[in-house]
Amino acid sequence: MAAAAAGGAAPEQEPEPPRRGPAEDEEEEEEEEAVEAEAELSAELSARRSAEARRLVLSPRRLSGPLPAGLSQWFPALEVLDVSGTGLAVLGEELLALPRLHTLLAKNNRLGGPGSLPKGLGQAPPGRSLRVLNLSGNRFAEVPPALLGLRGLQSLSLGGNRLHGIPPDIQELRSLEFLYLGGNFITSIPPELANLPSLSYLVLCDNKIQSIPPQLAQLHSLRSLSLHNNLLTYLPREILNLVHLEELSLRGNPLVVRFVRDLTYNPPSLQELAGRTVKTRNVPYAPSDLPENLVRYLSLASNCPNPKCGGVYFDSCVRQIKFVDFCGKYRLPLMHYLCSPECSSPCSSASQSSTSQSESDSEDEASVAARRMQKVLLG
Repeated sequence: MAAAAAGGAAPEQEPEPPRRGPAEDEEEEEEEEAVEAEAELSAELSARRSAEARRLVLSPRRLSGPLPAGLSQWFPALEVLDVSGTGLAVLGEELLALPRLHTLLAKNNRLGGPGSLPKGLGQAPPGRSLRVLNLSGNRFAEVPPALLGLRGLQSLSLGGNRLHGIPPDIQELRSLEFLYLGGNFITSIPPELANLPSLSYLVLCDNKIQSIPPQLAQLHSLRSLSLHNNLLTYLPREILNLVHLEELSLRGNPLVVRFVRDLTYNPPSLQELAGRTVKTRNVPYAPSDLPENLVRYLSLASNCPNPKCGGVYFDSCVRQIKFVDFCGKYRLPLMHYLCSPECSSPCSSASQSSTSQSESDSEDEASVAARRMQKVLLG
């Protein structure tokens, strides 16, 4: 007892530090490997430095980014840079110091988070010199705003990312000739996409697109349009205006084969019935005879496409899908608007008496649907 009192109380033991889990150990190992790989890369590039080299391809490795500092000093004449498969999550500001760069390939990396692309890219020298940019196979959830300032860009690839939409400001890329957005989660196409006068190749396959805006027919330079593996059930009739189109890919869409009648039809209002009577019977009237809103309403009448009908419609119409020959190569499902369910489509037989022939044709369509749709697909 005396000895215990003399010696005092035993010192308290310090608590053991919390044990690290396997995930934390793995993450630390990956960070160490990335730092090691970046150091090796810097040493390798420094040894390979060349004032005349125009092309540089980095071999696949596990980096995190950014690009090695000094890259622009080691390769001041660089025009083509390929960093695909290197694991980069950030490109960094070193990219802004490459004034001659016209092609940047950064596929299959980890780009997509905040700061993946350097700020001020559009205003920097590469923003004026870049012509080809490939960022496919990364993690972008939206088209990076920094890209929309690349006014000289001719080819942009963002396939296999996580995009859910296309920004209307895509129309700012006025020099764009090739746009690849396949393999994303895009649900709609903005009409502004039609404001790209030089666009020749448009790839929107493997998305969730349900309809095509009719404005797309304004892409008069378009030669190839890939829409396979989407959710399309019809195409706008305006697509027939794409006279230079050589390739059209539609496989994997729920495109209808049978003629679809009476999809939706709201009975015409009394105002519409009166308007139809005025237009079909050519009842004369002057602007001074009617209120201004009725004169405007009568001017909005649309003619029924059936030449044997001669009717008109305003708000109430029947949607019908018909297969129409296109350029002698394809049969496309196009939407028609008819004045009433009783009206036959101009793409069917000449009169109502030929309905049985139309039905026979529809059955034939159904039996060879797969084969015909394969002919629509040239991609």
